Amino acid sequence: MGSFGYARVSTVEQNADLQHAALKAAGCTRIFTDHGVSGTRASRPELDKLLDHLREGDEVVVWKLDRLGRNTRNLLALIDDLEQRGVHFRSVTEGISTTGPMGRAMLTVMSAFAQLERDQLAERTRAGMAIAAEHGRKAGRREVTAEDAKVKRARDLKAQGLAPADIGKIIGVSRATVYRYLSLGVEEMWRGQAPHLGYVAPGAARKQQHPTGN
Repeated sequence: MGSFGYARVSTVEQNADLQHAALKAAGCTRIFTDHGVSGTRASRPELDKLLDHLREGDEVVVWKLDRLGRNTRNLLALIDDLEQRGVHFRSVTEGISTTGPMGRAMLTVMSAFAQLERDQLAERTRAGMAIAAEHGRKAGRREVTAEDAKVKRARDLKAQGLAPADIGKIIGVSRATVYRYLSLGVEEMWRGQAPHLGYVAPGAARKQQHPTGN
């Protein structure tokens, strides 16, 4: 079992010294670093190497959450994949760790914000399509949804235990696209864990206290 760090800087002028110092202090024995790579780029070579290097029982450590994921949904999909592989995750700055109930509770809260982000994006897309239709223009590329055939296929293959890299080869997309497909349903997965964390919705709490409805 090993503790491996991941660092990323967006431009070649930046350096990762601060991240490296924090990761070494956190006990990382090896650090994978992407230089001059933004969080929105699909290809992050050192992250891909790290994901291929990991084994069950290992731990991935980052300085901050935004170093790992392109957005909240992508981050949750990556963490879910790590958990499925028996790999733990820890963020130094936010103090989040998937090995404890508080860390998992925080990820559950993050999933709610991811759903909000997704809903807002869908609303903006629909508004853009409506405006385009009014002006006689065709809308842009269709938004991929959880109901698309390739997305369902990716999730089915993930449920069968296949790794994202293998799923990509089967359905003909990149590893990054596989994570994007898997992220379309990951918010529901994290919200579904809330009862196990002791979370009870306000309405449900009232019903438990007053079973007769009074």
